Amino acid sequence: MNTDQQHAFTIWVDADACPRDLRDIIELAAIRRKAPTIFVANSYMHVHPSEYIAFQLVEKGGDKADDYLAEHAAPDDLAITADIPLAARLVERGVAVVSTRGEDITNANVGERLAMRNLMEELRGAGMVSSGPREMNKADVQRFANALDRFLTRKLGKR
Repeated sequence: MNTDQQHAFTIWVDADACPRDLRDIIELAAIRRKAPTIFVANSYMHVHPSEYIAFQLVEKGGDKADDYLAEHAAPDDLAITADIPLAARLVERGVAVVSTRGEDITNANVGERLAMRNLMEELRGAGMVSSGPREMNKADVQRFANALDRFLTRKLGKR
């Protein structure tokens, strides 16, 4: 992977649960904007061959990919994840976080999102709620693409 010094950031992708549509958007943006991007997962997945894209395989286990991301992502990096507890760990370290639905996760909203996630988990565990999050739709994908573009534009400027 190109570790070109012009970039003071890396895009980290929690790839185990990242939808294929979003992986395609991330890969295209990484190549087009020459943005170093690392997909992290505990099972192999194909990524586009590019000097700007890498894949990091971690050992299988509950939070191994999350732990890797939390240990390696740095302030000024971007992490893409649907995992709110992981997002909370990253935000605490100064990492910008965008959910797979294109929502910025920040110090201002991560506590509320974590509390809501925990509540929903408790309700599902008690049998009071049987469904998980709704399926992704085209608006979610577009919102994600816009959020990624905003981050890259802020970091790299228009190209």
